[in-house]
Amino acid sequence: MKLYRDFEDQAALDAEYNPGQAVPDAAERMADWPVRSAQALEWLPHQLDVRYGPTLAEHVDVFPAGSGSPVHVFVHGGYWRRFSARDFAWVAEPLAAAGVTAVLVNYALCPTVSLTEIVRQTRAAIAWCHREIGRFGGDPARLTLSGHSAGGHLVGMALATDWQGEYGLPNDLVAGAIVVSGLFDLRPFPYTYLQPALQLTTAEVLALSPIDREPTSSCPLEIVVGGAESAEFRRQSQSFNERWQAQGVDCRYGEIPQANHFTALDALFAEGSPLLQRLLATAGN
Repeated sequence: MKLYRDFEDQAALDAEYNPGQAVPDAAERMADWPVRSAQALEWLPHQLDVRYGPTLAEHVDVFPAGSGSPVHVFVHGGYWRRFSARDFAWVAEPLAAAGVTAVLVNYALCPTVSLTEIVRQTRAAIAWCHREIGRFGGDPARLTLSGHSAGGHLVGMALATDWQGEYGLPNDLVAGAIVVSGLFDLRPFPYTYLQPALQLTTAEVLALSPIDREPTSSCPLEIVVGGAESAEFRRQSQSFNERWQAQGVDCRYGEIPQANHFTALDALFAEGSPLLQRLLATAGN
């Protein structure tokens, strides 16, 4: 009996979907993120814990870059069950250097809340940003998105949101987006080590897989993954690219040579990153 595609047991799936075990220095890299973030907060102008929703977890960290500046919203990963926006303040550094207002989304985590609720919170944060970022100097008409790992999934779901029908906002509110090492087909995860935390239902798997959703945004979308990541991580991005290209989205798939699941995020936000430059160019920066 196959659990998912050609996978017959949990061990084989876990080997593909557990980058923390596959990358020898994964723990050190993840531990370094909050250290780098604390350093960034020492000099970057910022306003922390700005509420976008009613619960304590629903807040964003804003790094203003001046009146009329483009806006970039970053959604962190952690398999929907760990980390916070504060752990990724370091990604605001290259954005600030480019004159871009950064907005880092915080959301509640599984199993305290369901993945359905995390998707709702992420959408609410983006809607808040479009409506309110002008108070911080940002231009909502020049808004871009990025997400890493689980954050890539959440960005994918954001691009499949009926902004007009559900929020009264324009469906073209996003100028451009990039997803790094994202997860777009949730079908394998109920059979993995993640299920005790995620507690995914069949209905959620079907409703919350971006690969099965109809895109509402026509903005340019870059779908990238580390060249040294597992075959399943690369296939997820490739398949998502193919599916959304077939629906008319301006997608581009790419692999970052020799990058693993963690260094792929570093590559996006490295000084002079061509990926970041292309993304910001979609907002006229």
